[in-house]
Amino acid sequence: MGQRAVRDDRVTTHVALVARAFGAARIFMDEVNPEIRGTVERVNRSWGGSFEVRVIDGWRPLLLKKKAEGSRIVHLTMYGEPVNRAAGRLREERDLLVVVGAEKVPREVYGMAHWNVSVGAQPHSEVAALAVLLDRIQEGAQFSAEYAGARRAIVPQERGKRVVDAGGPDPGGPAAPLPPGDPAPPRG
Repeated sequence: MGQRAVRDDRVTTHVALVARAFGAARIFMDEVNPEIRGTVERVNRSWGGSFEVRVIDGWRPLLLKKKAEGSRIVHLTMYGEPVNRAAGRLREERDLLVVVGAEKVPREVYGMAHWNVSVGAQPHSEVAALAVLLDRIQEGAQFSAEYAGARRAIVPQERGKRVVDAGGPDPGGPAAPLPPGDPAPPRG
């Protein structure tokens, strides 16, 4: 929700990438730098999945619509209920909308949210808070998720980097090592 000038394109990109990697389906934004959308699309093409950036006309209509559809709204804030106390109840929900504020959040959001959740009561990054919240909800299950359509995949190992060809659009294709001299995916 909102954006602070200068550093926010990078932070907003990281919020989107963390949301994607930790199992979210989409991010809603009322203003989108085309580079953020482009980064998400390139990541989806290389690493699979269908995470999307949706442009909205404002946060209030979105929250009202989602509430009417039965979604439960979680507002990340330093002033809320501790995440470890809320996580069990959040795990039981089927459709969560997480509000991540990038500026002073309007008081109305606190009232519209079903849960105001804190990840610590000290100043910190909204990127870190989102990662911790999603991890607590999923209890680490996101780390074994597979992404349909992945062209590349990382092979976990104790030392070094190993990125393999994941078979392109067919996520069931065999994974083969990349040719020598291509140790990592190209940066976009």
